[in-house]
Amino acid sequence: MKPLVYKKSRRVRGREPLRHKLHLGKGDTVRVIRGEHRGKEGKILHVYPKRFRVVVEGVNIVKKHKRATKPGGESGIIEFPAPIAASNVMLLDPKSGEPTRVRRRRDKDGTIERIAVKSGQPIPRVR
Repeated sequence: MKPLVYKKSRRVRGREPLRHKLHLGKGDTVRVIRGEHRGKEGKILHVYPKRFRVVVEGVNIVKKHKRATKPGGESGIIEFPAPIAASNVMLLDPKSGEPTRVRRRRDKDGTIERIAVKSGQPIPRVR
């Protein structure tokens, strides 16, 4: 009988980064620029940097059938916003309210602030 030999798996060359660099953060107001919900605006509720996705309030609402976990618990159909790709949303310019690209600028004290390309205004981080 032939001995069992385990072959090495092929090496994956272009590995996914552990965390994608995002130009967005929780609490930012964005507009969806691609997909089924194009044109809708909302606040970012959650950011998933490992998956390069964001959850936007009122966008990509999906239904989930939930079974009761305990006897006497609630079951039914719940609606919640599902994540969408971060590349499909753009930050809104604080001056005009239009979607804009973002640049980064380092202040004298070393903090990095986001700058709207269209107006040059700083985009504040929401905490």
